[in-house]
Amino acid sequence: MSGERYRTVARAAVAEVEVKRSRFRCRLERVADEAAARAVVEEERRVHWDARHHCSAFVVGPSGEVQRSSDDGEPAGTAGAPMLEVLVGAGLTDVVAVVTRWFGGVLLGAGGLVRAYGDAVRAAAAEAGVLVRERRQELAVTLSHADAGRVESALRGRGVSVLDVAYADRATLLLAAPAADLPSVQAMLAELTAGAASPELVGERWVDLPADGS
Repeated sequence: MSGERYRTVARAAVAEVEVKRSRFRCRLERVADEAAARAVVEEERRVHWDARHHCSAFVVGPSGEVQRSSDDGEPAGTAGAPMLEVLVGAGLTDVVAVVTRWFGGVLLGAGGLVRAYGDAVRAAAAEAGVLVRERRQELAVTLSHADAGRVESALRGRGVSVLDVAYADRATLLLAAPAADLPSVQAMLAELTAGAASPELVGERWVDLPADGS
């Protein structure tokens, strides 16, 4: 997590491990904020009402600034903390893990619990995969209708993200690029329009990158 990029899960996932007849079911899901993370925990509690424990851990924010965990009745430090350690160790954020445990009648001891809860989260993380998000600047550039299609095609061909094209009296292209690439994008626009384009910085957004990270 660099401040401009961070890692989260590519998809929601569920995985189970069984240790001495105790079942540990981990649900791993991408979330936007702490409220969404807590909602996932409560949903698992409602759906799997017959289980003894619903332990949880979540990390939220581009820099992983919000970190919470709960042992939900397990001995202190044997569930939530090792679950959180797996998420942080994998460099993931905007993610919640809930491990629901059905007790199998055999006590596992502190070490056994730490391993089981951690292994359940690791298994779900392997199933979920990783997605990279990047902060990108938004540029708006207004062109004539005659130039818009040509410029849009040329920008896409050079790897520039075109988020939207709006047509009114003139055409407005909304572009997205990493901050470090803004000078090159502006130079491209100048070249493609013979200096006529005047791009305006209008905002920023986080975008999901393709699997190759480009």
